[in-house]
Amino acid sequence: VQLQAFGGGLVQAGGSLRLSCAASGRTFSNYHMYWFRQAPGKEREFVAAIRWFGGTTYYADSVKGRFSISRDNAKNTMYLQMNSLKPEDTAVYYCAASKTLSFEVPVMEYWGQGTLVTVSS
Repeated sequence: VQLQAFGGGLVQAGGSLRLSCAASGRTFSNYHMYWFRQAPGKEREFVAAIRWFGGTTYYADSVKGRFSISRDNAKNTMYLQMNSLKPEDTAVYYCAASKTLSFEVPVMEYWGQGTLVTVSS
């Protein structure tokens, strides 16, 4: 699976952005899909996940209630709607795919190249 994340940018605190992750290659619908992020000087951390079937979603506590993950298997695309953004959400956001449901970086099988989100105060 090849993944490409896009949609990042500069936004003021309280604003919204929608990230997209386009997949190609192997059957997208067979993989659980994830968003991770990495802030400067910090480790990459889990943000959100969506199961390949059923659409069950999972969120880090820090984004719960503000971010929403979704996927369109027909378009091989995943989304992350980010609302009420805070300066601490500033990071490079990566999409990832794995056949294993896990929130751990080493378990991910495929990664996108990342897209930068900057939230100004």
